[in-house]
Amino acid sequence: MSTLLTVLLILTSLIMILLVLLHKGRGGGLSDMFGGGVSSSLGGSSVAERNLDRFTVGIGVIWFACVIALGLLLAYQN
Repeated sequence: MSTLLTVLLILTSLIMILLVLLHKGRGGGLSDMFGGGVSSSLGGSSVAERNLDRFTVGIGVIWFACVIALGLLLAYQN
């Protein structure tokens, strides 16, 4: 069981890294330092951005559940 959770944790970690890198910069961070603050937003967020946000939150919840489950499993294994 812990092997399955470990593999799932690694997969969700890699997916989270990819999803966070896909997000558009909101300003005020390192993206502004390298010229990212020059672009202007044309209104609200698009459907693709909202779906990316939802997918990121969903993967984050799965990742968090894996961390908690692995912690509990390893704590009560002894």
